[in-house]
Amino acid sequence: MYLFIKMARSKNYSEEEVIEKAMSLFWRNGYETTSMQMLEKEMGINKFSIYSSFGSKNGLFLESIKCYKKKLSVITTVLQSSNNGIQGIKEYFYAFLEFSKENESCKGCLVTNTSNELGKDADPEILMQLQHFIVEIKELFVNNLGQEAGLDRSKIEEYADYLIISLYGLGSASRVFRKDQLSVFIENIFKIL
Repeated sequence: MYLFIKMARSKNYSEEEVIEKAMSLFWRNGYETTSMQMLEKEMGINKFSIYSSFGSKNGLFLESIKCYKKKLSVITTVLQSSNNGIQGIKEYFYAFLEFSKENESCKGCLVTNTSNELGKDADPEILMQLQHFIVEIKELFVNNLGQEAGLDRSKIEEYADYLIISLYGLGSASRVFRKDQLSVFIENIFKIL
């Protein structure tokens, strides 16, 4: 009688590196368009390894959203610690524009791109993560708007909604329009505040 011992395979790749590669692919091509074959090629690992590490394409995408938020934290952290009120938010918009045009590849915003692509019948966990991301940014806007002395306190939530919708528009527009056009857009956003 033979005793078989199932040994776990060791990973010969860095999860952090392959998630970043997957995130970049989703960011460029969209969630729906990105196939498992494309992911295998981009990540340099096979389908079995993807399923073993992430469970599914959805699981991998959720990890990609976390990776995206981590990359974006370079500019969100600045906004969190800002004491500049509306000016701090405006600076965030310009930093976000630079971030969305990383390496002049005009990828826009991964969250905006995915939100535009997916319908309400999409995976509930993905939709929840996208919504959570938007709520976190809106809270930063509310906190910074609260620092403005002359701002009508009863309008802060309304202004924050206006800014989040404007940021969403900037994320989409950054894929198509020139930097000078987008700068005019940003300046006009802040004229009403």
